[in-house]
Amino acid sequence: MVAQFFSKLSQNYIDLLNDGSYHDIVIKVGEDPNTKIFPAHMNILCYRSPYLRQILASSQKDNNNYYAQINITITSPEIFRIILEYIYGGIISLDDKNDSDLLKILAAADKFNLQELVDYLQEYLIENRSEWLYLYFGFTQQIISRSNNLLKLQSFCTNLVIYSPEKVLKSLILIYLPEKSLISIIEKDDLQMTEIEVWEHVLRWGLAQNPTLIPDPNNWSDENFITMRNTLQHCLPLVRFFCLSPKEFSQKVRPYQKLLDQQLYNDLLNFYLEPDSVSSHNIQRPRKVKINEIGNEVIICSQIVDSDIISTISRWIDKMNINNNNFEELYLPYNFELLLRGSRDGFTPKKFHELCDHKPNTVTFIKIKGTEEIIGGYNPLEWKSYPGWGQTNDSFIFSFKNKNNSKDAILSNVKIKDAALWFNDVTGPYFGNDIVIYSSNNNSQNYDVIYYKEVFYEKKIRDSENGFTIEDYEVFQIIKK
Repeated sequence: MVAQFFSKLSQNYIDLLNDGSYHDIVIKVGEDPNTKIFPAHMNILCYRSPYLRQILASSQKDNNNYYAQINITITSPEIFRIILEYIYGGIISLDDKNDSDLLKILAAADKFNLQELVDYLQEYLIENRSEWLYLYFGFTQQIISRSNNLLKLQSFCTNLVIYSPEKVLKSLILIYLPEKSLISIIEKDDLQMTEIEVWEHVLRWGLAQNPTLIPDPNNWSDENFITMRNTLQHCLPLVRFFCLSPKEFSQKVRPYQKLLDQQLYNDLLNFYLEPDSVSSHNIQRPRKVKINEIGNEVIICSQIVDSDIISTISRWIDKMNINNNNFEELYLPYNFELLLRGSRDGFTPKKFHELCDHKPNTVTFIKIKGTEEIIGGYNPLEWKSYPGWGQTNDSFIFSFKNKNNSKDAILSNVKIKDAALWFNDVTGPYFGNDIVIYSSNNNSQNYDVIYYKEVFYEKKIRDSENGFTIEDYEVFQIIKK
């Protein structure tokens, strides 16, 4: 059995520090006029801090060949006193420290290679001061950007931005972010933000770094564009321009075309004018934006539907009844991962099968042009390119007269399971002979035969059985949370 008496040992070493006796080194800390001299003991410093060991190895004795003296300017005297008490006694009191001091202590502990204290302070800040961390996110990021060792705090801050971007990127905090921090955020696949928002925030950050530039690019000189391009040179490759809609590209990117590499801009132009003309091999896939509850807000990467419709669809998939008791309550057991958006990826069968084939459990939403009406369907099977019927009892089609009023929604379950879905390389999402979408020419041409008719599903979901025009459509794969 080993008896340990660390409390008394710690107090003895604190007494030694405070007494100042037997010291063999003095440390001048800070920068004029805020400096202070601390007497200390080389052996203790060497064995407690690798950083101080390295400095002390090259320290010089004074004129009397007695005391060594070193100068430290990486922290203030007030913070160094706290660090010194930890080095001697292994103790630190946090209750009386304000939040900014805690970050300064963490930064100093990191510089002095006090890993035990670094790990403790990171966890303490995350567990006890998380609200402060996002309120002063810019200051936190400045501390993190100066180190490669604050991984827990970096992960916390990155996740905060990914899942709560409105707290950071949509606030004034954005303009104070170091470039390294901004890059670590916008390179993430699961950043919960639309790509046009990412682009706008990158521009906003760039303007903040060049306060003499006026916001309107139409009034920029060639020199202004060069300045901005140099500022954003590491951020621009991380913006997924091919994930924008044609309207977003035209209105939000074209005015800044001189910021982009000429070949990239030409490829973008060709992509939006003729989507199948550009190879998809080198195009970054869309971010994995999912439905997430953030406070009382629900975010979905859709330009067609909102969380109320998603909640309704999820209940239908799980065969739940919708009534006045549960209608108002959101039901979100699935992540909806965007596979295709027509306004972004094109309206051809080829693109549909390229992005959606061999993926089970998909939901299609179709916005009908000239109305507020949304129709679509759920396919529990995999979409395929070769001709044939998809057989299932679990598919259904639906309609929403207006996405702001889900109470008027119509659910129509399949009644002829042997003809629930039709597969073909010239079709899009094709439900029975009810929702019909295909190209009569070839799979590289836009859909030109589009209509609804009540055939193999039990209820009529539209008043009209005439053809209609698709304003936009989206296909999501659903995955249980």
